[in-house]
Formats: sequence, structure tokens, C-alpha cells
Amino acid sequence: MEKSIGNNNLVSTEEEAVARMLREKYLDLKNQTAEPVHPRVSFYTKYGKRMIDLLLALPACIIALPINMILAVCVFFDVGTPIFYKQTRVGKDGKTFVMSKFRSMNNKTDADGKLLPASMRVTRFGKIMRKLSLDELWNLWYVVKGDMSIIGPRPQPVFVCDRMCERHKMRSAVRPGLECPRVIHVKGEEICRIQRTYENDIWYVENCSLILDIKLVFLLIKMAFTLKRREEQAAGQGLSYFVGYDKDGIAISLNSYNKFYKGKDCL
Repeated sequence: MEKSIGNNNLVSTEEEAVARMLREKYLDLKNQTAEPVHPRVSFYTKYGKRMIDLLLALPACIIALPINMILAVCVFFDVGTPIFYKQTRVGKDGKTFVMSKFRSMNNKTDADGKLLPASMRVTRFGKIMRKLSLDELWNLWYVVKGDMSIIGPRPQPVFVCDRMCERHKMRSAVRPGLECPRVIHVKGEEICRIQRTYENDIWYVENCSLILDIKLVFLLIKMAFTLKRREEQAAGQGLSYFVGYDKDGIAISLNSYNKFYKGKDCL
């Protein structure tokens, strides 16, 4: 695989150690016990979805162009150059693409040279962009370009996908999207929202349809105007990265590992 962009200093030493331990203990077991995925294949998934993406994203991208130009100037004066943060993400069928977004954080690092938590690096202007979802406007270009879709699983960094079981890697059976709103509840989501997210993504892959996408677009609009979610995004209080699976096959983040498993005999 090509060298990943923007991933080198994202992972802490602790996260690397936990991810390695969980991979060695449980990844093979998860692959053996996980149910196979059967992506839905239809005229809509082959052709219709892409046509609708273009019909919606192209005019939206043109309308957003003046806003993006203003944002570019503001970001320049806020954090300097480069104004874009670039990172290699995994797209449809496992193919990678370089995704850019306006920088909303500085590059302050810890003693090991790793980036500090997002909540400690988000700038004041960055909080405004995140709260209003302005930093997401540039992603419309990737929908037009064909790397992404309006609705679909969020594209993940390469190092995160390398930790996934074969079932969850099937998220890439469809184009990644701006968002894939939750429509199901699953076992283990009370431990970690990543489990819910990945299983919801797989459910979408197996049930993708025009009617479902229309429903999810309305849910996406509702999410965009949810005050609590906007405030969490503004402060950089998102999920920590996925690190692996527990003995029950539940996908967990580093935060969940530290909360439920670290120092305990439950792994």
C-alpha cells in the first residue's frame, strides 16, 4: 500500500501498544466468528446512487465555493499555512485517496512528538467552523470527484482499517460518505459507540436503497442542527480511535479500553 499521508504522528505509544495486544489476542477469533457480509447489489447501488450524488453535490459545491474561499482566508490568518490538513483515507473497495479539509487545529505535540488531543489543539475559529459544520463543506468536492458519496460510512485512516476484522472492512463495499446516520441498535454499543457505528455501516451496506438514502439525508440534516453534537465537534470531543476487539468481539476505542478493561481481568 502507498505511504499514508497525515498519519505519522496521530497514534500515541499507548494506543499502538493496546492495538497490538488486541490484534494478537482477538483479531483471528473475531474473523472466525463474525458473520459474512452480503452487500446489496441493484441498479441503484451500481448507477442511481452516483447519479443522485452528482445532481446534489455539484450545485452545492458551486454554491459553497465563495464560502470556501472566505474560509481559506480566515484559516490562513488563524493557523497559517498549509490551510488544508491532508490525510490518506480508505475508500470504496479498499482503494485509498487523500482527503483534505480546512485546518481547525494547531500542531502542538507532546514530549514524544505525538499530536496533543484534539480538544487541546482546536483554535477559536476552528471551534466556530466545527460548530457550524463549515469544515465539512470542502468534502462536497470529494463527492463530485467520486471518492465519496453523500450518504455512506465515514472514510477511515489507513491505520484504523488495518485493525479491523474482515467483516468491518466490508464497510468499503460502498463509497464512503459524509455521514451514515444511525438506524439500528446493536450489542456492545453501551461499551463503545464505535461498535454501533461499524455495525450500522455494515447494515447500510447490506440494505442500501433510494428510500433508505432519502431517510438518512433527513437524519443527516437533523444531526447537523443538533446543538449537543455541534458543541462536541466544536470542542474536538469526538471518539478516540478504534484499537481492536474484546473477547466478545466488541469493537472498542482507546477510551473504552481505559474505562472498561485496563487493569482488569476481563480481556
